[in-house]
Amino acid sequence: MVDIKISGRKVSITDEMRDRVEEKIGGALKVFDIQPMTCDVVLRVDKNHSNSERCRCEVTVFVRDNVVRVVSASGEMLAAIDEASDKVSRQLRRFKTRVVERKRSSRGLHPLPSTSEDLSNLIEETEGEEDDDRLVREKYIDLKPMTEEQALVQTDMIGHDFYVFENATTGLTNVIYRRKNGGYGIIKPRIEEIDG
Repeated sequence: MVDIKISGRKVSITDEMRDRVEEKIGGALKVFDIQPMTCDVVLRVDKNHSNSERCRCEVTVFVRDNVVRVVSASGEMLAAIDEASDKVSRQLRRFKTRVVERKRSSRGLHPLPSTSEDLSNLIEETEGEEDDDRLVREKYIDLKPMTEEQALVQTDMIGHDFYVFENATTGLTNVIYRRKNGGYGIIKPRIEEIDG
């Protein structure tokens, strides 16, 4: 059984909401049976009554040192939960596919990407999130050594436009980002160019 932590922001969690989260999102997580896995679900309601999609369901799944995050919005909370469960299911399917592909490539069954173009073709396009020009949050992260391919997978799984990581080859901090015209880019310190 996957541990699901449910919390509410500007909304009281009803038994109906809790049951729907456990049924839909819990059911989606059980199908994949990847351990260890934990899940945080945040239900929130926007105060702006003119917003037709005021109800939001944010799901963050922690699976094998990776993060899968989805956000769904709707006019009704139960519909937002249903949509989030579908998105989580798709993201976990993609995660599992990536794990299988990585195992295949490590056995020499599938070649690893060798160019930036190959890397940018690894991940499908996803919808971007709303832009905001104000600093509203400060976040501290633990930089984990990983390959560029692993960082691309993490960028896709958390649904952000960028991902900061320690390059396992160089030991330096790199940033992978989603380009507006499609594909991905990588930002590296100039020292890598000198050393490379």
